[in-house]
Amino acid sequence: MLVYIISIVFGLVILVLGAESLVRGASSLAAKLRISALVIGLTVVSFGTSAPELTVNIVSAVQGSPDLAVANVIGSNIVNILFILGICAIIVPLTVKSSTVWKEIPLALLGVVLIGIMANDRLFDGVPYTTLTRTDGIALLALMVIFMYYIFGMAKSDREKAVDAKIETALNKDEGSKIKQYSGMASIGLIVLGLVGLVLGGRLLVSAAVGIATSAGLSQALIGVTIVAIGTSLPELATSVVAALRKQADIAIGNIVGSNIFNIFFVLGTTSVILPLPISSALNFDIVVSITATALLFIFMFTGGRRKLERWEGIFFVLLYVAYLAYVIARG
Repeated sequence: MLVYIISIVFGLVILVLGAESLVRGASSLAAKLRISALVIGLTVVSFGTSAPELTVNIVSAVQGSPDLAVANVIGSNIVNILFILGICAIIVPLTVKSSTVWKEIPLALLGVVLIGIMANDRLFDGVPYTTLTRTDGIALLALMVIFMYYIFGMAKSDREKAVDAKIETALNKDEGSKIKQYSGMASIGLIVLGLVGLVLGGRLLVSAAVGIATSAGLSQALIGVTIVAIGTSLPELATSVVAALRKQADIAIGNIVGSNIFNIFFVLGTTSVILPLPISSALNFDIVVSITATALLFIFMFTGGRRKLERWEGIFFVLLYVAYLAYVIARG
C-alpha cells in the first residue's frame, strides 16, 4: 500500500510538471507564430490544464478500467467548481463577464446533462447495459468543434475592437510580459517533454490507483472521483488561485468553466471514440452532483452582486464539496 501511495504522489508530480512544460512550450511557440494571447489562453492553456485528465482517461480505458476514466472527469468537474472556484471566491469575489454567464456556463451545464443522459441507456433505451459509445464520443467531439469555433470568433471580435493604437500597443506589451518565449527548438522540446511526462505520470497514477482500489476493496469509481480527480485538477487549482490573487477574475473563472467544457466534450469524447466506456450506475449520484454544482454556479450569478461569485457563495461551495467528499468516502 505504501508503494502505491508513493507511486500516486510521484505520478501526480510528473503530471503537473508535464502539463506545465506543455503549456510553456506551446505558449512560446504560439507567441512566435503571432497567435494572440487570448487564443493561447482559451486553447493551449485549456488543453494543458485538462491534459492530465485526458492522459489518465486514455490509459484507464486501454488498461481496462472504464469506471476510473469516467469518474475522473466527473470528479474533476466537481472539484473544479465546488472546491477550486470556492477557494478563489474566498480569496477575492469573482466578477464574471456577461458572455461567460450566458454562453460558457450554460454550455458546461449542457455538457454534464448530456453525460447524464448518455450514461443511462438502461433508463432511456431499455437496454441491459450502459455504455458511452463511439457515436456518443463523436457527438461530444462535434460539440467541442462548435465550442472552438465560438472561441475563435470571440477572439477575433476582441482583437477587432482594439482599434486604438495605444490599446493595441499596451495589449501587445502585456502579452509579451505574460508569455516567456524560448527558441523554436526549445519550445518544441518543452512540448515533447510535457507529453512524455503526461504519459508516464498518467500510467503511474492509474496503475497505483487501481492497485489501491483492489488492495483496499474500494471501487475504481471512488478512487476516480477522489484521489485521481483532485490530482488531475491541480493545474486548474494553481492557475485559478494565482489568477484570483492577482485579481484576474476572468482568468480564474474562465479557466475552470473552459476546463469543464473541455473535459466533457474533448476528454470523454476522445476516450470513448478510442474505446467505448461501460458506465457504472453508481456514478449517477456524482453526475447529479456535477449538474447541481454547475447549475448553482449559474444561479449564483444572479444572487448578491450581479455576475459575481461572492465570498459566502465560495464558502458554501467548499462546504458542499466537503460534504460530498465525506459521503462518497462513506459510500465506498
